[in-house]
Amino acid sequence: MKQTSVTFHTTNETLQRMTAAAEEVCRGNIMDYDGRTVLVEGGGYRSMWPETSPMAGDMYAKRNMEIALTSQTIFLDYQRPDGRLPGMLHVNTTADVENQPDDIPVEPTGVAVNYGWLQGCCYPQHALNLYYYADLDKAYLERLYDAFSRYDEYLWRWRDSDGDGCLEVWCEWDTGEDNAARMRGMYHAWGSERPPEPGHGFAPMESMDVMAYSYVTRDVLAQISALLQNGRETEWREKAQQVAQKVHDYLWIEEKDACYDRDQNNAFIDILVHNNLRLMYYGVFSQEMADRFVKRHLKNPEEFWTNMPLPSVAANDPAFSGVQGNSWAGHPQGLTYQRSVLALERYGYVAELTHLFRKLSAAIGPACCFSQAYDTHTMEPCGTGDRDYGPTTLAFLELLARTHGVSVCAKEMIWGAAEEEEDWSYTQEWGDETYTLEKKGGEARALCDGRLLFTFPAGFRVVTDRNCKPLFAARIEETPKEFCWNGRELGTLSANETISLS
Repeated sequence: MKQTSVTFHTTNETLQRMTAAAEEVCRGNIMDYDGRTVLVEGGGYRSMWPETSPMAGDMYAKRNMEIALTSQTIFLDYQRPDGRLPGMLHVNTTADVENQPDDIPVEPTGVAVNYGWLQGCCYPQHALNLYYYADLDKAYLERLYDAFSRYDEYLWRWRDSDGDGCLEVWCEWDTGEDNAARMRGMYHAWGSERPPEPGHGFAPMESMDVMAYSYVTRDVLAQISALLQNGRETEWREKAQQVAQKVHDYLWIEEKDACYDRDQNNAFIDILVHNNLRLMYYGVFSQEMADRFVKRHLKNPEEFWTNMPLPSVAANDPAFSGVQGNSWAGHPQGLTYQRSVLALERYGYVAELTHLFRKLSAAIGPACCFSQAYDTHTMEPCGTGDRDYGPTTLAFLELLARTHGVSVCAKEMIWGAAEEEEDWSYTQEWGDETYTLEKKGGEARALCDGRLLFTFPAGFRVVTDRNCKPLFAARIEETPKEFCWNGRELGTLSANETISLS
C-alpha cells in the first residue's frame, strides 16, 4: 500500500501547537475493529457511521492509506443482501475493569452491526477517491459498482412510501441530526421496511438529505461506469439528473432561494436548515441554485455567516436553539465544517474556505479544543468531546492543507497559500513523490522532489493535474490582488475569481 505522511512547520507557534495536537487526536482515534485498523469518530464516540467514517478515511489518506481504504471497505463487508448498508458499526470488546493497570489490553471480539437507521451517506465519492489515491484495480471498482447500485435500488424500493418520487426520512437518525427541531417526535431509530405509523413527528418526511443519498450514489455509479466502460454511464447520469430535478421542482422554493423538507402531508416544513449546504456537498444543486443560496443565506451574518459560521439552523430562524451538547438544533457542528470543504470547493467558493479556516482555528484556540460543536455567538466549545472530536480535527487539518499546503485529490492537486504574516513549509509524502509548498514573505513556492515547479503570491491557490501541470489559479482571500505567475503579472483577481494557466 502506498505510504503517505504530512510534515508542517510554521513560525506561528499557536498554529504549530494546534497542528501537532490535531495529529495526536487522530492517532488516538485509530482503533482495531476485529483485526481491521480504522479511524473512529472520537470525542467519546467509538463507533463508525457512514456519515463520518468514509469521509474521515478519505481525508486521513494523506497520512495513512491503509486506514483510509479500510474505513471504506468495512461498510461493504456488512452490506445486507437487499442492498441496505449499515447505519452503525461498533466493536465489541472484553469487559473493562475499574482500578486496573493502564497497560492491560482491552481486546476486540467482533463487530456489532446496526441497520436501524440510514445515518447519512458521506460514502460513495470518498470510496471512489481511494481508487485514484491507492492505484486500485478493476475488482475494487466492480465491488463499488455492485454495492452502490444495490443501495440505490434499496432506497427506491422502500423509501418512497407514497410513490411521489421523493425519498423519505423515517426516523431521526436517518440523517444523523440528533435533536434537530424538525425531527422532534420521531423515533430515534426505525429498522422496519415500512414507514412508522402516524403520530411520530413529521415522519415519513419528504427529505432533501435522502434524495441526496440517491443523487451522489448515482453520480458515482456514472463515474465508475465510465472507468469500467460498461455502457451504463449515460443511464446513471440521467438517473442522477432526475433526482436533482425532483429536488428542484419539489423541495426548492424559488422565492426563498433554498430547499425545505416536506412533512407527512407533503406540506413544507418552514425551517431554514444548513442541509442546503449538504446538498452542495453531495453535488445536487445546480450552480445557479448554489449561487442563490450562498448569496442570500450562507453569507448572511444573520443566518449562517455568524460569528461562528455554519449553524445547523439559520440563527434568526424561530426553530434555532442554543442547546448545548449533541444537538443539530442550532450551533455549528464539526461535521458541517468537514463537509464544507467539498461543498464550497465544487461550486467555486474557495475564499469562503479561508474564512472558515480562520474561524475554526480561533474557536479551537491555544487550548486546542477540538469540540463537536461551538457556540454560534461566542465561539466557545459546546459539544460532546471538547478536545478529541475527530470530524472537527480532520476539518482543521483539511482546511490547513487548502490554505497552507498541498492537497492531493483524485485527479488534481491543490496548492494553497493564504495571506498570513507568518512563514511555513508544508510537505506531503505520497508514495515515491514528495510535494512541498513553502511560503516566505509574500511568495509561495511549489516543489516536487525538491525541484521548483512554480511561484505565486500568497492569497491564491493553484490547481494542477496529478503530474503537476498547472491548470488554473484562484483568489482565496476576500480582497482583490494582482496575480503573478513565476514573477510575471497576469492580472488582478477578486475573491473566487480564476485565471487559466494551461
